[in-house]
Amino acid sequence: MRRAACIPFLAAVLAAAIPFAATAAEPVRIGMVTTLSTGGGYLGEDIRNGFQLALDQGDGALGGVPVELIVEDDGREPGNARQLARRLIESEGVRLMTGSVFSNVAMATIPSIVRDGVIYISPNAGPAQLAGRLCHENYFNAAYQNDNFYEAMGQYFNDEGLDNVYLLAPNYAAGKDALTGFKRYFDGNVVGEVYTQLGQTDYAAEIADLRAAEPDNVFFFYPGGMGINFIKQYAQAGLDQRIPLFGPGFSADNSLVDAVGEAALGMVNSAHWSRDLDNAANRQFVDAYIAAYDREPTLYAAQGYDTARLIGSALAAVAGDVSDTEGLRAALRAADFDSVRGDFRFGRNQHPIQDIYVRRVVRGEDGNLTNALVAKVFDDHQDAYVGDCGIPEQG
Repeated sequence: MRRAACIPFLAAVLAAAIPFAATAAEPVRIGMVTTLSTGGGYLGEDIRNGFQLALDQGDGALGGVPVELIVEDDGREPGNARQLARRLIESEGVRLMTGSVFSNVAMATIPSIVRDGVIYISPNAGPAQLAGRLCHENYFNAAYQNDNFYEAMGQYFNDEGLDNVYLLAPNYAAGKDALTGFKRYFDGNVVGEVYTQLGQTDYAAEIADLRAAEPDNVFFFYPGGMGINFIKQYAQAGLDQRIPLFGPGFSADNSLVDAVGEAALGMVNSAHWSRDLDNAANRQFVDAYIAAYDREPTLYAAQGYDTARLIGSALAAVAGDVSDTEGLRAALRAADFDSVRGDFRFGRNQHPIQDIYVRRVVRGEDGNLTNALVAKVFDDHQDAYVGDCGIPEQG
């Protein structure tokens, strides 16, 4: 009798204890749907590597909370990204997501993800719509708004008295944001403005038109393999010796510069990060990244690293309880982490307010090409779309 009476009691204790133990031991699942293949695959790889570095530094935890990172390749296809995100939410129970590289993929996935109550932190893509009229309390951008780098270059042109510029970009959301951002601050003359096919690899026709226009300067935005092909063909046409080439930091990052070679030397580019930014978090990040991957980090890697550390600060604030959506949002808005960019805070639309710089591709002490800071163009720069965002100011 005594034994029989104890068994139901023990079963009740186990029934109560086992679910708690299982929940406490389960890591927080974070979904990363990013671009790991096609000509833009290295962009997602760098974001993943930066994120993974932060995770490894925490021995598999972010903010002291164990994390399981689930990485999927969208192949730069919006349809693939939608399906992968849906599966992670419905089958894997993911409540935190990140990874989007390209703005067209971001626009096809993020609005539906955040409407489902999932928190999304973009580690790269920052299309104008998501910073403005389609902003959402569950959507954060840990990188920039698409226009920011181009706005800085437009202002740099004014500061340096540069004029008569020819503009090129691919015909998609980020390409249009790029040239819009440049023109928002540039006060001079635009000789020509061309939008090419997304993913295009041959620029012979565009370069012939550019040569005929005889500009004093060229400003372009071509991410990934598009940029490699454009810069190489620009140099093969001999234009690099006659017309200075300006672009965003994406087009002069270490991976791209290594692929392009000498043709990239001297290229002026704008970015929110550089390996020689003098702050403790950045020095630690650069050294750790080189030790882990045997190469210098790119700005994509820096963004992936900051995204992980931002998420870590939020997970710590809610003790890993990702069901506390309001608590997560409040902690993310606080951005209580040391960014490799130095000063970092969110605006009302949950996009960064940060400094923007101009860099130049130089030959480093080791003989390899790298970027060196030239000037700070903007202090605490905020995007142009915050006024279109309906998220109220947080007290």
